[in-house]
Amino acid sequence: MHIHVLGVCGTFMGGIALLARAAGHQVTGSDAHTYPPMSDLLAREGITVHEGYDPAQLNPVPDLVLIGNALSRGNPCVEAVLDRQIPYDSGPAWLSREILQSRWVLAVAGTHGKTTTTSILTWILQEAGLNPGFLIGGEARNFGVSARLTDSPFFVIEADEYDTAFFDKRSKFVHYHPRSLILNNLEYDHADIFPDLEAIITQFHHLLRTVPGTGAIIMNAAAPALKQVLERGCWTPLQRFAGESEWQVRLATADGCRFSVLERGVERGRVSWDMAGAFNAENALAALLAARHAGVPLAVGCAALQRFQGVRRRLELRGKAAGVAVYDDFAHHPTAIAATIAALRGRMAGEKGRLVAVLEPRSNTMKMGVHRQTLGQSLQGADRAFVYAPADVGWDVATALGSAAQVYADMDALLRALEAELRAGDQVLIMSNGAFGGIHGRLLECLIRRDSSAEP
Repeated sequence: MHIHVLGVCGTFMGGIALLARAAGHQVTGSDAHTYPPMSDLLAREGITVHEGYDPAQLNPVPDLVLIGNALSRGNPCVEAVLDRQIPYDSGPAWLSREILQSRWVLAVAGTHGKTTTTSILTWILQEAGLNPGFLIGGEARNFGVSARLTDSPFFVIEADEYDTAFFDKRSKFVHYHPRSLILNNLEYDHADIFPDLEAIITQFHHLLRTVPGTGAIIMNAAAPALKQVLERGCWTPLQRFAGESEWQVRLATADGCRFSVLERGVERGRVSWDMAGAFNAENALAALLAARHAGVPLAVGCAALQRFQGVRRRLELRGKAAGVAVYDDFAHHPTAIAATIAALRGRMAGEKGRLVAVLEPRSNTMKMGVHRQTLGQSLQGADRAFVYAPADVGWDVATALGSAAQVYADMDALLRALEAELRAGDQVLIMSNGAFGGIHGRLLECLIRRDSSAEP
């Protein structure tokens, strides 16, 4: 079968393309902007990718078109598919029907930490010899890809609450029918499609309705909104972690790189790994409990974490120059921003340099100004904060943040300000859910030039 994927360079739809190719289909795709790493990965797998949405790419006519949720009516390819009555579907629906059916699905849902937790869970199952298939919303370093199809009965998936397609406004995750479900947290986000938190709670309730009574739900007890989800009904055995619950982590170091797993206060395991932050320790605990439901002993899971290499763009060190370390992170919600700053602060314990935060409020929710009241507070853990806010942000970022950050509307001006501010020993945390204009590499280049010119 020839499957054509619209929006193929997005992490999810790119993963769908990889799975379809692995399943033996001829796969092509297109996107408004083809860009690495997904474009490179697709090319290595022999998947032809067209730039833009000229309907000519639909000749010869594919057997099926999978349409990503970023595309809507008015898109030339979408209109051609409808006019020519070419069979089409959404990525989640195809995935459910062709890949997930009859498999033991382990899903990770929540506002924050989905990609990291999904990657951790996948790695634990891999180390336990279960050889899981997976679809992750990022590149897990242990695997080098975002999606993989195997003959294992186990499949791990990042369960996104975003809508499915222009013709299916349900959340993606209602298609997955998980047997093991992690509920990491729940806050208001995706303001472009959800009018309020209550609307997201409804979608999570629908997700819980799909989990069998023989399954397991692993829930963060410290998340108030998840308690509201449970109040609407739960038909599956529940395990709680964090907050006031039976499962906890106890940090042994300030950076969270060593911690113990506790069940009702009794130590059940110890972990030493390279990931920083209390929130990542709790992500690991959720993954350990989900893996245990699939038959992996806790001790095996704890040992696997020692070899977990992390995820690209999650507190990823991009380079060092002139004594300055530059990190990249995907954080774009105030809670995640604050947690990531705290994680890097813990890693810097005992060091003399400053933590300099650089943020691009790029998500649709950020551009709508939904988090304007809490954004400044989320940056307070940094010694200095800089925010890139071009004209299309849509609200007065500088006024809202006040003294919490220096705000720049011009990328070049921001780079000049950073270069002038930074000194040896500083650690720069750059946060955005996009490419941020390649600022990471550009800043490192500026620092390299400065360092070279300072040599005698």
